[in-house]
Amino acid sequence: MPSLKDLRNRISSVKSTQKITSAMKMVAASKLRRAQEQAEAGRPFSERMERMLASLAGRVNVAGQGPKLMAGTGKDDVHLVIVVTSDRGLAGGFNAQITREARRHIRALKADGKTVKILTVGRKGRDNLRRDFGKDLVEGFTEIDRPRLSFAAADRIADRVLAMFDAGEFDVCTILYNRFKSAISQIPTTQQLIPVAFPESEETGAAAGGNAIYEFEPDEDAILRELLPRNLSIQIYKALLESAAGEQGARMTAMDNATRNAGEMINKLTLTYNRTRQATITKELIEIISGAEAI
Repeated sequence: MPSLKDLRNRISSVKSTQKITSAMKMVAASKLRRAQEQAEAGRPFSERMERMLASLAGRVNVAGQGPKLMAGTGKDDVHLVIVVTSDRGLAGGFNAQITREARRHIRALKADGKTVKILTVGRKGRDNLRRDFGKDLVEGFTEIDRPRLSFAAADRIADRVLAMFDAGEFDVCTILYNRFKSAISQIPTTQQLIPVAFPESEETGAAAGGNAIYEFEPDEDAILRELLPRNLSIQIYKALLESAAGEQGARMTAMDNATRNAGEMINKLTLTYNRTRQATITKELIEIISGAEAI
C-alpha cells in the first residue's frame, strides 16, 4: 500500500498534468476556430476550380494533344503517394488514422505490382512510414505551418511534384489527408492529383456551365495548360487546410479527454489518500489507548 507521502506526490503530479492538458485544450480550441474558418472558406474555391476545369476538359481532345497533367503519361506503373500528417503529436488518433490508411493504400499498390514513391508532409507521417517503407521515401516536408500555413507552402510542394512529373519519375500522383468534419471526426480522404480526376456528378455540367456556349480566348488547351499547375497547388493547399483544422480538432478533443481523466484520477487518489490517512490515525489512536491501558 503506498504511503501518504507517495499519494500526495501522485496527486500533485496529476494536478500539474491536468493544468497542462487544460491549457493545451484552450490553445487548440483557439487555433481550431481560425483553421476551421480557413478550411471551410477554401472548399468552394477548390470545388469551383475542379468544375471549371472539368467543363474545359470536355472540350479538349485528351487522347490527342491534351495537357499532360490531365492526359497523364499513358502508363500506370509508378505511383507517387503524398501523405499529409502533423509535425506534433498529442492529437489522439489523428496521425495514426491517416498513416494506417496510407499503409493500406501503398500495400494495395505494391500487391498490384506497382512501384511506389512516398512524399510526406509532416514529421509524424515521415517517422511512422519510414519504419515500413524507408526505401520508398523520396522527400519529407516539415514545419510548413511555421509561422502560419500559407499558399506558398502548397506551392513549394506542388513545384516539387511537378518537377518529378516533368522528369518522368512517376505516372500517377495521389494525396492522402484527413478531411475535417467536426472537432471529433476527421475523415481519411484519398484524392488523385495527376492525372487530374474530376469529380463525377450529374450537377457538374450544369454548375460549370456545360450547357452554355462560350468562346475562349486563348483556346481551351492553352487555358488548361495554365490552370492545371495552379489547380495542383490549390488542391494541395485545400488538403493542408483540412488537415490543419482536423489536427486542432483532434488535439482539442484529446486534451479534453485527458483533462477529464486526470480529474477522475485525482478524485480516486484523494479518496484513497483520505482512507489511508483515516486508517493511519485510527491505528495510532489504538496504539495510544492500548499503551495507556497497559500502564
